[in-house]
Amino acid sequence: MRDEQSNEETILLKVEDTPPCPQCDGPTLLLARFPHAWKNGLGRDVSGLRDTVLCPGCHHKDPAAAELLALYAVDGHVSPENLDVFGGLVAAWVESVRQRRVDEGALIAEFELWKRGEL
Repeated sequence: MRDEQSNEETILLKVEDTPPCPQCDGPTLLLARFPHAWKNGLGRDVSGLRDTVLCPGCHHKDPAAAELLALYAVDGHVSPENLDVFGGLVAAWVESVRQRRVDEGALIAEFELWKRGEL
């Protein structure tokens, strides 16, 4: 999803009827879909799309989401009056989400707990 003329990636946003949070099953404020790439087991690039949601319950301690959540808390919704601010905050939040990587050590430790029946 790259605009060839401007060479910018497109972020698709959904602000109504967003899916529930995959972590807590609670309501979310928005869904962002953006291009995402990774290397497969053979070291080849794989391109696709990634969805992420903004959950006020799960993301309130996330510094990248704080200003965006504050905008929703103050304004209640996206409007023509706050669209420019909203766009900048969403772009910063998506970029932060895009840079996150799985903590392999924590994943392995949790898997080991699960195998022993401790989760």
